[in-house]
Amino acid sequence: MSAPSATALAWAAADPYDAALRAGRGPLFLRRTDGWLLPLEVERWCAGADPVDRDVLDRCEGAVLDVGCGPGRLVAELAARGRAALGIDVSEAAVEHTVRLGGQALRRSVFEQLPGEGRWDTVLLMDGNIGIGGDPRALLERVAGLLRPGGLLIAETVPADVDERVRVHITDARPATGDPFPWARLGTRALLGYARGWERAGQWTAGGRHFAALRSRSSRTTSSSAEPPKRTAVISSQRARNTSAGRPVADR
Repeated sequence: MSAPSATALAWAAADPYDAALRAGRGPLFLRRTDGWLLPLEVERWCAGADPVDRDVLDRCEGAVLDVGCGPGRLVAELAARGRAALGIDVSEAAVEHTVRLGGQALRRSVFEQLPGEGRWDTVLLMDGNIGIGGDPRALLERVAGLLRPGGLLIAETVPADVDERVRVHITDARPATGDPFPWARLGTRALLGYARGWERAGQWTAGGRHFAALRSRSSRTTSSSAEPPKRTAVISSQRARNTSAGRPVADR
């Protein structure tokens, strides 16, 4: 699949992003073309899963695909629990960090061909990754194609009532270089407005962060709730495999 690729190319070529992940700290920003800066929480991303993260993971079902996994704290936490999980990210540093933590990850864009398409039980779009590609409808359509019928999407939204389509650079304290790429910032209400063909499965706030859960429609769906399950199951038949011949970074 070759839909929005500008974002993937920009992140993959973003030296400040890779450098920040390797250092485990910022400063790092998304810089809008009018100069407005959105700080990125590199230190939190590079730390272990926190209580808010773990609550999200408690709500996940079966095999989990973490889209834009960054340095891999969520994939590593799922692996430590014995869960089937795969992270994808366009950054080489992100994938390498995830693998060092004990998680499985591939260097891929969500809009490229991925393992297990149509069979994932849960897809995660955390840390603002609902903005990938700058077109929420296209991203939701893509995620629906990755999930099994009745599968679960958990997305982290902006803690404000916002629906913004922007062009941004990834930058540290230095002036931005290169072409800007499309990004989106969505509050929960905006996300739900784009989620036609999905069933609402819950929304919640924890630690100042906002989340929404959606379920792809299916006549087999037996529950529309994303409440934390009483126990965690590993679906070994859907365990994600590293398709890059044992290497942590997939061929481009």
